[in-house]
Amino acid sequence: MALHFFTFIFAIALLLLIHGNIVNGEDHGPEISYSGNKNGPYQWGSINPAYLKCRTGKEQSPIDIVVDQVLINKNLAPLSTEYVPIVNATLINHKYFIELHLGEGKFHINEKEYTLAQMHWHTPSEHRINGVQYDAESHMVHVAADGSKAVIGILYKIGKADPLLSTIQDKFVELANGHKEIIEEEVIDVEKIVPKNVKGKYYRYMGSLTTPPCVENITWTLLAKERSISKKQIQILKGPLDSKSKSNFRPVQPINLRHVEVN
Repeated sequence: MALHFFTFIFAIALLLLIHGNIVNGEDHGPEISYSGNKNGPYQWGSINPAYLKCRTGKEQSPIDIVVDQVLINKNLAPLSTEYVPIVNATLINHKYFIELHLGEGKFHINEKEYTLAQMHWHTPSEHRINGVQYDAESHMVHVAADGSKAVIGILYKIGKADPLLSTIQDKFVELANGHKEIIEEEVIDVEKIVPKNVKGKYYRYMGSLTTPPCVENITWTLLAKERSISKKQIQILKGPLDSKSKSNFRPVQPINLRHVEVN
């Protein structure tokens, strides 16, 4: 009995260690916030030597996509995904965003395979289209065997409730009430996020993670067609977050010498 109890405590401690400040192998220090002159986005590159790329990087995300300036690339194939329909997932409150840890499902770019690791939300959106900021944005973070990352971004505008959030929004309320910081093994229908094949238009460019350490060489795929989310769900997403991170979007970054392609 004592051995089982020790094993349980060790497992919880390990989970907290892994998820407390590290997301997909990236160190997210507790000092991160989205406002203020001390640790807001404009200071990220100075508050920790590991975050220097946030200030010096030339391929940073998010960006403002100017539709008239994108390049048409007919070789961009429809998105190919192989998400497991039903998976167990873990909700983690990082205070500056809520992570839905998944670790299931595949995403293909050309012939390279990426595994879906987690998704999270930003309210309002980080990316903009023709200068327009949307009401929310979700990021589906994928990791390949060689450690490289690809992110699918989805924009939302106020309207009908998002079906995925509708199934788990009561868990966000639990996080907001402070009863837990980690909620394990929630059953998620991943195909409610992105269907098996997305045939619509999308934008593709090379960028970075939008949180420290802002590492670059991230393949971004931003769906052109926005989805809907209710006002109530926006408030639910904000509920568990720290007071300085309720509006958890990074300002748009210079595009520099990059170009954006569209299929």
